[in-house]
Amino acid sequence: MKTLFKGGTLVTGQGLRKADLLIENEKIAKIGRGLSTIGAAVIDVSGMLLFPGFIDAHTHFDLDVANTTTADNFTSGSRAALRGGTTTVVDFACPNKGESLHHALELWHEKADGRTFCDYSFHMTIDDWNEGICAEVDDMFAAGISSFKLYMTYPAMMIGDRDMYFALKKIRTHGGICGVHCENAGVIDAMIAERTAAGKLAPSSHPLTRPDYLEAEAVARLLRIAQAADCPVVIVHLTNAAALQEVERARRRGQTVYVETCPQYLLLDESVYFQPDYSAAARYVCAPPLRTPADQKALWRALRREEIQTISTDHCSFTLEQKDAGRDDFTRIPGGLPGVETRGELIYTAGVAQKRISPAQMCRLLSENPARLYGMYPRKGILRPGSDADIVVYDSKASHVLRGDDMIGAAGYSPYEGFVTSGSVAQVWLRGKLAVRGGQVLPEEPEGRYIARGKNSL
Repeated sequence: MKTLFKGGTLVTGQGLRKADLLIENEKIAKIGRGLSTIGAAVIDVSGMLLFPGFIDAHTHFDLDVANTTTADNFTSGSRAALRGGTTTVVDFACPNKGESLHHALELWHEKADGRTFCDYSFHMTIDDWNEGICAEVDDMFAAGISSFKLYMTYPAMMIGDRDMYFALKKIRTHGGICGVHCENAGVIDAMIAERTAAGKLAPSSHPLTRPDYLEAEAVARLLRIAQAADCPVVIVHLTNAAALQEVERARRRGQTVYVETCPQYLLLDESVYFQPDYSAAARYVCAPPLRTPADQKALWRALRREEIQTISTDHCSFTLEQKDAGRDDFTRIPGGLPGVETRGELIYTAGVAQKRISPAQMCRLLSENPARLYGMYPRKGILRPGSDADIVVYDSKASHVLRGDDMIGAAGYSPYEGFVTSGSVAQVWLRGKLAVRGGQVLPEEPEGRYIARGKNSL
């Protein structure tokens, strides 16, 4: 079956192009002006923008954490992602300390295989380091896992500076890439102890115990460790200007550093934590926390200057009932926000429509760069012959209001309640098959495929 898109404007990493696009057998077959309609189903996309399918390289589905499990599993989370234009997610396989990487990979395949509506892959979390884990890293690359995750906070997940150095050196030998959650765990724990002792247990204590400079300190420390290991790294969910300055210093030293940020840090700020209503404040608890409007401006400026390479979501959803676990103690609030369903529309609205970034930059940030960085390019992330026919048809004139009641994710609310979009995702095509039309996810059963990945090419 052939399908021909006529009348639209293709969005590429280089700019906009008026052209027809023909898909056949799950792939993009031809791109050009005046392509023949013979034997093809014709889709009129006049006035529409056609993006490569978005890639969200930072999700947490079906994760046991904070004495509960995330609201979204791979089925509900991937349906929400697909509805928002995300055709591929990269989740995190997370072994517990003492467990093998093989065990985590098998467990995440059990969670995802046959249950995921969009295509998917995994990063591998390293929260322990010994001879066995070191040897398993080789096997992860053989299984198509070319990216890893390290934590500098959370006792159940973090490893020390010594082991981080050895892990980075091992990953480097394969040309792999490693994302790192950067916060200073020791000082954060001390600040939490002080607030707790003083009886200051409201959600407003959350940002006060995880200040921007403790994120920046951890970024600086990581980058010196990465310098010693001679390994490129990704700073995940970077939130603030001080942390950006540390990245700039490392780049001036000649280091390769990639940066990811998230919509919540671009559109929301820390004032939400100081609302008197517990539920209204607790729903925004995430780590690192939301920052200041000045930090928002710094992030947008860095995006425009292409100092930040990707925008992912860190989708880690909990219901308001789950968030209620911390009503008497902010440290017990499960940390994380839903985001996979709204990322594309938010970035188009706050970025492209407001002329903070160009359509081409949005394409690179949401599609091309994550595909390159995480070893899926050119199969994913680009509209060109031979690539998977993952396509987002965006109608820039179909504005609407984001409402939690309209979301299909399992959290039951939206952090962006009442936000007016500039346009909307009109259609989503996954490997040449129409998967979303007018906000409705069409497949009744999951059709996502596991994507084995290669090396970074960004």
